[in-house]
Amino acid sequence: MSSSKDSRRALCTVLTIFLLLVGLAVLIVWLIYRPHKPQFTVVGAAIYDLNTTSPPYISTSMQFTLVTRNPNKRVSIMYEKLTAYVSYKNQEITPPVLLPPLHHRTKSTVALSPVLGGGAVPVSLEVANGLVMDEAYGVVALRVVVKGKLRWKAGAIKTGRYGVSVKCDIWVGLKKGFVGQVPLLGSPQCKVDV
Repeated sequence: MSSSKDSRRALCTVLTIFLLLVGLAVLIVWLIYRPHKPQFTVVGAAIYDLNTTSPPYISTSMQFTLVTRNPNKRVSIMYEKLTAYVSYKNQEITPPVLLPPLHHRTKSTVALSPVLGGGAVPVSLEVANGLVMDEAYGVVALRVVVKGKLRWKAGAIKTGRYGVSVKCDIWVGLKKGFVGQVPLLGSPQCKVDV
């Protein structure tokens, strides 16, 4: 009887030590390859069309230059199914635009310059009137939103897909009738949720 207890105790000890070593190895790998969220910043804006003359519809054409940085030393980021749009007072004023897939290498920076807009988008009267008033003042607060999926890749290892949401709150200097590059009033970091 005591020999079977001793063998079970020895087996439990060996199994416990093995599990602790595996856990320690997983922790070390996670600490080395722990992925950090990408960083986004809006560095340029151009307004080609902002037509609010036929409420409740707005037609717009805007281009924003977003710079994204991968801060990871050992992990690249692969973006899939990215869409971008512009909102004003929490309401979309451009239809979502599909962006091409992007493989973001380690410690690199990539610039994206999607043209957003095109067709007319239905908006509330409050949004249409707010845009007209803000244009009259010369300052318009907009939010550039990018949504999609990302995967982290370390060597041959790829993670599952995670949803990513990027929200960039910006202020642009815009006067009624002006077309082209508009000044950004500040260049805040975008909020990135993964």
